[in-house]
This record gives sequence, C-alpha cells and structure tokens, in this order.
Amino acid sequence: MSGDVERSDKAKQSTNWGDLKPRLLSAVVLIPIVAAAIFIGHLAVALLIAGVLVVAYHEWSLMTNAGKLSRFSYFTMGMLAVSAIAYPIVGFWISLGLFLATGVLTAVLTDGVGRWPTSGMAAGFLGFAGLCVLALRGQDDVGILATVYLTVVIWMTDSGAFFAGRLFGGKKLAPVLSPSKTWSGAIGGLVLGTLGGTIVWGFGTGSPLFIGILISAAISMSAQGGDLAESALKRHFVIKDSGDIIPGHGGILDRIDSFTVGAVLLYFIGVAHFTSDRVAEGVLWW
Repeated sequence: MSGDVERSDKAKQSTNWGDLKPRLLSAVVLIPIVAAAIFIGHLAVALLIAGVLVVAYHEWSLMTNAGKLSRFSYFTMGMLAVSAIAYPIVGFWISLGLFLATGVLTAVLTDGVGRWPTSGMAAGFLGFAGLCVLALRGQDDVGILATVYLTVVIWMTDSGAFFAGRLFGGKKLAPVLSPSKTWSGAIGGLVLGTLGGTIVWGFGTGSPLFIGILISAAISMSAQGGDLAESALKRHFVIKDSGDIIPGHGGILDRIDSFTVGAVLLYFIGVAHFTSDRVAEGVLWW
C-alpha cells in the first residue's frame, strides 16, 4: 500500500513539471523575437503588436462564441492590425482614435444594440494596451530600456509564480477565479518580478532605487491581477486555455494577460510623471 502511495506521489510530481520543457522551448523562440523587435525600433514593435492583437482577438472570438468566429471578427482583427501599424506612421492620437473606433464598431456590429458590449470592450482594451506598449517604446533609445524593463518584470513575475507555486504549493489564492493559483506562487512572482525589475532599474537608470522597487512591485501585482482576470474569463467559458499556439502556455491571451495590465499601468505612470509624448522618460527618470 505504501508503495502505491509513493508511486502516486512521484507520478504527481512528474505531472506537475510536465509542461516545463515546452515552456522553456517557447521562451527560447519568443525571447529573441521580442528582443529583436524592441531593439530594431518602433515600426518592428508595431508589426509585432499588430500580429499579437490579431491572434488575441481571434482567440477571444472563439472563446466567447462557442468555438466559432462571428462574421464581423475578421473586420475587427483587421482594424486592430491597421490601428497598431498606424502608430509609427501617423502618431499616438490617430492610432488611439482608430482603436477606439474599432471598439465602438465592434460593439455595434458584433454585440448588437441592447446587449452588453463584451467584444467591443475586449477589442478596445486589447488595442489600448497595445498602444501603451507602442508609446512606451516610442522612437528614442530610452524606449528600449523602458520596454525591456516592463518585459523583465512581467516574465520574471510569471516565472517566479510558476516555480514557487509548483515547489511549495499551499493555500489557493483565489479558488473561485482560478483553482490552480496559490499564495506561494503569488508571493514568488512578486519577489522575483520586483527583483528582476529592480536590477534593470539599478543598472539602467540613475533614479532612486526605492522608486524602482515600488514601480516594479506595482507592475508585478497588476500583472498577476491581469492573469487572474483572464483565468476567471476562461473559467466562465469553461475552457482551460485560450488557444494552443504557444506550447506550455496555451494561447496568446494566456501569454499577454499580464502584459496588458502591466503596460497600461506603466503608461499611466509615465504620463502622470511626464507627458504622453515622453512616456519612457516619465517611467525611468526621477
């Protein structure tokens, strides 16, 4: 009997780490792509954002329409891509107007009059989050550091939550929203995300370290909030992942849920400190 229990425990441990290899392989592919876009410039980032938004809204449409695309989904995906690519060509405000128009038209065409405009809100939020990343990157070299900083905090938060949750387990964080997330994972994500962001901040800026710690912690917590929100949506629609395009992670929405909320928060910090034309400086220079 004790041998059966021991074998069962070993099987559970093996299952717990079964997705580690595909996660690592996905990271090997994704990190160079994201890094190349950031360093090449704002047009490359715009093209990357455009592709991400198209796939993300595609997943949203399938998730919310029982695996079927509505007839207007392709219109929304096309508009999201055009709106993102417009940013380096015509600037922030016209791109913002296009994203807002996309959300409104999606609400009218897809959701219809008299219904809660869930698809319109999703399109609008995804578009605005993408625009926040584009504004953070901007055209100057300081945008490289700001975007790398955001990316490091988000990815380190995800990694910390993954490893701490698997290693320590324990009490569930929000079982109603996500049955798999634990307090140990949340704490691990916060610690590693804050640490990673603080290291980039310390070596890359001359700003006070305590501000870097506070902003890094705020991004990490908001990112985990975005992850929980997406988990709640998936649970509502009774699906495990938003898609299967990224091995070990699921869909694009599963990968960017943290980025969207973190990017929006960082954008508003930058605007509040400086202006909408100097978001990266507003984030980094204190």
